Amino acid sequence: MNASKISSTELIALLAMMVGTVAFSTDGMLPSLPQITQELSSDAPKRAQEILIWFMVGMGLGTFFVGPLSDSFGRRPVIILGLFFYIAMGFVAYRSSSLEVALIARFFQGLGAAAPRIVSQAIIRDLYSGREMAQLISFVMVIFSLTPAVAPLLGEQIMSVFGWRGIFMAFALFGIILLFWFLTRLGETLPKASRRIFYPSKVWPSLMEMYKNKQVRISILTQSFSYVPLFSSIILIQPIFDQSFQAGSSFAKWFALIAIISALSSLINARLVMRFGMRHMVVSSLFFQILISSIVLAYFWLGTVSVPTSFYVYLIWQTGIFFQVGFTLGNLNALALQPLAHIAGFGASIVGGISTVIAAAMASIVNILFDGTPIPLIGSCLAVIVVAYFVAIFLPNNTAS
Repeated sequence: MNASKISSTELIALLAMMVGTVAFSTDGMLPSLPQITQELSSDAPKRAQEILIWFMVGMGLGTFFVGPLSDSFGRRPVIILGLFFYIAMGFVAYRSSSLEVALIARFFQGLGAAAPRIVSQAIIRDLYSGREMAQLISFVMVIFSLTPAVAPLLGEQIMSVFGWRGIFMAFALFGIILLFWFLTRLGETLPKASRRIFYPSKVWPSLMEMYKNKQVRISILTQSFSYVPLFSSIILIQPIFDQSFQAGSSFAKWFALIAIISALSSLINARLVMRFGMRHMVVSSLFFQILISSIVLAYFWLGTVSVPTSFYVYLIWQTGIFFQVGFTLGNLNALALQPLAHIAGFGASIVGGISTVIAAAMASIVNILFDGTPIPLIGSCLAVIVVAYFVAIFLPNNTAS
């Protein structure tokens, strides 16, 4: 099957669903955390959040391998194998009898999810380059950003009928639908003549090539720090709704509204990036987020405002964090992959792997700092965004970026 047979519109939708596997697998779990806590970790409430953390860690580690494998064997076999793994682990998690078993299943499910998430980016790099690539990624992110709007609501409905275990079954069904769509509609985008046999001896030279490229190096570091607020806020958003504002019952609806508003940022970025370039969009977005987070942190630190007002201030800040994603992560990923056309799969793996593992590790620390208020989250995110900004200003400024 030839990749060119699929329309650009369907390609965007399919790739968005691949990337959306991650969002659905994390955000879809959020409404179930109180029930998981009650049933599997009542003696250690914070451990329920590990359902999210271990998935991210598994995804981050898997990310290091799927790209090089796709460079050697083609994009299709790696995505197919990853989805099979993702589906199987969904069934294992469904049957889990303890939190430990569920966490192990989630770790390996994350490994499987790494394939559609990372190899889909290599597919984009196979077919596009430069600002056109960044624009396509932005269109993918528009649809991807709507996944969080649906995932908690869907998870809430599934849980009301089948219990929290039914959400794991929904993940498996999602994987089956995605696998069927991919198998029947998208051909191989990496010709055999362009494939690179994976030699362990070539890993170090490839890593050095990436490290020596300033644009790649700075993009990876900026992306790593930019992921931390996203991961941290996803992990803690449900506990903050529940414990800080006693609004757990309305969490899914508010989360959907936040996600829908945030999706606009990717659409705006898709239009503006062709005019201003990727670097300008990233630096400007981080700067404005520093201003917003500083004001909100000061607001909460004073502690003299009413709870309803505080709740809406938090919602504005949280929307801003998600809104920032549309202006940063897609552009940073495009900047990192732009010079790596000859090792697109390997490059996508290293870029995604490093940023995900660093962000997941730092987000787990933020989770530990949670004290029942939004202050540790907002303060931690502000600190990380400041670092990301001062790293991003060193990105090369050229016409292609």
